[in-house]
Amino acid sequence: MSVFVNKHSKVIFQGFTGEHATFHAQDAMSIGTQVVGGVTPGKGGTTHLGLPVFDTVAEAVAATGADVSAVFVPPPFNADALMEAIDAGIKVAITIADGIPIHDMVQLQRYRVGKDAIIIGPNTPGIITPGECKVGIMPSHIYRKGNIGIVSRSGTLNYEATEQMAALGLGITTSVGIGGDPVNGTDFVTVLQAFEEDPDTEVVVMIGEIGGPQEVAAARWAKDNMTKPLIGFVAGIAAPAGRRMGHAGAIISSEADTASAKMDAMEALGHYVARNPAHIGRAVLEAMQERGIAIR
Repeated sequence: MSVFVNKHSKVIFQGFTGEHATFHAQDAMSIGTQVVGGVTPGKGGTTHLGLPVFDTVAEAVAATGADVSAVFVPPPFNADALMEAIDAGIKVAITIADGIPIHDMVQLQRYRVGKDAIIIGPNTPGIITPGECKVGIMPSHIYRKGNIGIVSRSGTLNYEATEQMAALGLGITTSVGIGGDPVNGTDFVTVLQAFEEDPDTEVVVMIGEIGGPQEVAAARWAKDNMTKPLIGFVAGIAAPAGRRMGHAGAIISSEADTASAKMDAMEALGHYVARNPAHIGRAVLEAMQERGIAIR
């Protein structure tokens, strides 16, 4: 099984006829993703990649039954595109762009209260269930199917951990990039809960960054609510206080925001921790061996 997307997901691309959406739609289809069309205002009634193009998300959903949207829309218009997707009945929307105004994301979070929709991103590589569904920009060929769930704020560290695990014969159920912006559509706890409920996910890897309380809050939640081992890593061990490092949300504003403090807290809560990004794969394998979890 998987979380959020699978072989039954019907995917549309917003901004479908653009260069980046075209490239990633083709790659998604190459691994079996059920892409059913896309949206580009003003181009409704045409075809692209052999699939129908619609003027609105509502038209796309009505015609195709789409329930997942890949949002390849420029930052100034991104929140509006997400609200359009929510209104049309899309259940999972993945927004890749970074640079979306924080005020827009706050407004979006208020707008979606009470609505049944998962928003992944912004500033995310997306989500992938190997061999079934990719919605994002990650290199799909490095992901092999297995029994490990990954949730990460960092795209590149997600890829690094995935390759390390693949080299050890380990595979994943689903990889979710929640994104590195200060206001995310989906947080660590939401994804951890989904992995805990997924019968095929037996181990979970959580990759965090400096800045904010998300990682420690998620580790506390996992201690009380997860039966599956959690392996954590936090990037930014050498980051100086007060300086933003890479992602917009990666800034140390207090001692508790440092990578060391977060990893210390994870260990104190009884979770496994990799202190070096080069050791994430090994830490996962050792946790599995200690718990008697088979490689699948």
